[in-house]
Amino acid sequence: MASINVPGKSSWPELVGKNGGVAATTIISENPKVFVVMIPPSVTAITSDYVNNRVRVFVDDSCNVTTVPTIG
Repeated sequence: MASINVPGKSSWPELVGKNGGVAATTIISENPKVFVVMIPPSVTAITSDYVNNRVRVFVDDSCNVTTVPTIG
């Protein structure tokens, strides 16, 4: 299967510590070709597949972003 690169911004380090909802809105506004998946701390396992238009946003119990959101 061929990988297709999604143009536009691919990581958002400035969103670490920000509210997850604000982060999702920012990501989509800066790269409308991607979709955002919020990952709460209760999720202990995620798939290791690479999806070239997905951005995972890991949040803590207060819904603040804990790691740099990146495409994948």
